[in-house]
Amino acid sequence: MPTYNRADLAFERGEGAYLWTDDGRRFLDFGAGIATSSLGHGHPHLTRVIAEQAAKIIHTSNLYRVPQAERLAARHVAASFADSVFFCNSGAEANEGMVKAVRKYHAENGHPERFGMICFEGAFHGRTLGMLSATGNAKYLAGFGPPVEGFSHVPFGNMNAVRDAIGPGTGGIMIEPVQGEGGVRPAELRFLRDLRDVCDEYGLLLALDEVQTGMGRSGKLWAHQWAGIEPDVMSSAKGIGGGFPLGAILAKEAVAKYLKPGTHGTTYGGGPLACAAGNAVLDVVLEPGFLDQVDRVARHLWRGLLGLAERHPQVVEGVQGAGLLLGIKLRPDVLNTDMQAAAVREGLLTVAAGMNVLRVAPPLIITEAEADEAVDLLGRACLALTPGRAAAAE
Repeated sequence: MPTYNRADLAFERGEGAYLWTDDGRRFLDFGAGIATSSLGHGHPHLTRVIAEQAAKIIHTSNLYRVPQAERLAARHVAASFADSVFFCNSGAEANEGMVKAVRKYHAENGHPERFGMICFEGAFHGRTLGMLSATGNAKYLAGFGPPVEGFSHVPFGNMNAVRDAIGPGTGGIMIEPVQGEGGVRPAELRFLRDLRDVCDEYGLLLALDEVQTGMGRSGKLWAHQWAGIEPDVMSSAKGIGGGFPLGAILAKEAVAKYLKPGTHGTTYGGGPLACAAGNAVLDVVLEPGFLDQVDRVARHLWRGLLGLAERHPQVVEGVQGAGLLLGIKLRPDVLNTDMQAAAVREGLLTVAAGMNVLRVAPPLIITEAEADEAVDLLGRACLALTPGRAAAAE
C-alpha cells in the first residue's frame, strides 16, 4: 500500500555503522532504522545468538513458559526500577499496554473514572487509534474518526499547564524524556523531577515513553536516570531487540499486579527468538564501560555538530537532543527533507523529524572517527544547500 515515501535505496548488507546498497554504494548509517539498530549491522554476537535460537525454536506462544523471556525480564528488573516486565512486539503496543496498566490501576483502586492521561504537544506515541489520540497530532488523526477519549495535551515543559490540566478524571502523565518525532526536544531534567513530584502529590502514575530514548541511547540505560527519578510504568522498544521486533512494558509491582490473566495479551510478544535477541543486546550494553563509551562518543558528536552550526549558519540554526539522539535544527528556508536528501547524496543516512529538524540517531557502537566522518558529510550537505557556496567550493 502507498503508506511510505520510500527513498530509492535498497540495502543488501551491513557491517557496523555502514550499509551497502545492492549496486555497491556504501552509506554511513546515522539513522539506525529510526534509532533501532542499537548494535549496528551484522553484530557478531547478536547475529550468532539469533541464528542459534532460530535453529532450535522460533515460536511457542505465551500458553507456555518461555525461558528466554523469563531471563530477559529478570535482567531488566535487575537493571531498572521495575518489578516485572511484559513483552510485546512494538513501541505502539507497549504504549497501549502502558495506558491500559494506568487505567487498570485506578479502576482496581476504586477510581475507574481516573482514566485520563495528560500528554504533551509535539509527542509521538505510535500509530494505533489509541496512540494517535495520545499523540494528538491533527495531521495523523485526520480521516480516522473521533479520537479515543481520555487524552489531553499541554505544552511540553510547562509545569503550570500540567497542574491546570489535572482534574478528578486524571490518572497519569505520559511523556517522552526526549521527543524524537516531535523535533528531538529533550525535557529539562528539572521538569521530569517536577512531574514525578506532582504525580506523587495527586496520586497519579508517571508513565514514561522510552521507546526511542531507552536501551543506552542517552548514555545511560534509560534516559530518565539522568534526572534521578523513577517512573511507575515505562514503555520500551526499538533498540532493545537490536533490530529484531521487540517491545516491553516495565512496571512497579503496585501497577503490574493488576494485569492478571485475561487483562492483556499478545501472540508473538516475548517469544523465544525475540527474547534471545533482547538478551544478546543486553549482553553488550551491560558490559562494563559500554555506556561510558556511548556517552563519550555522544559528547564528541555533539561538539562536532555545534561546530557544524557555527560553520554553516545559513543552513543550521542549532543543535538539540541528548546522547546519541540528536537533532539539527535547520533555518526556516532549508527544509529538513532537502537536507536529508543532500546527506544521502554525500553517503550519509539520517531521519527527518518534526519542527524542521534533521534527526541523527546512529548505532550505539559508533566511534569518534565515525562521528567525525558524519559531521564532515553533513558539512558537505550544508555546503550544497548554501546559495553561492557550492559553486565557489568547486
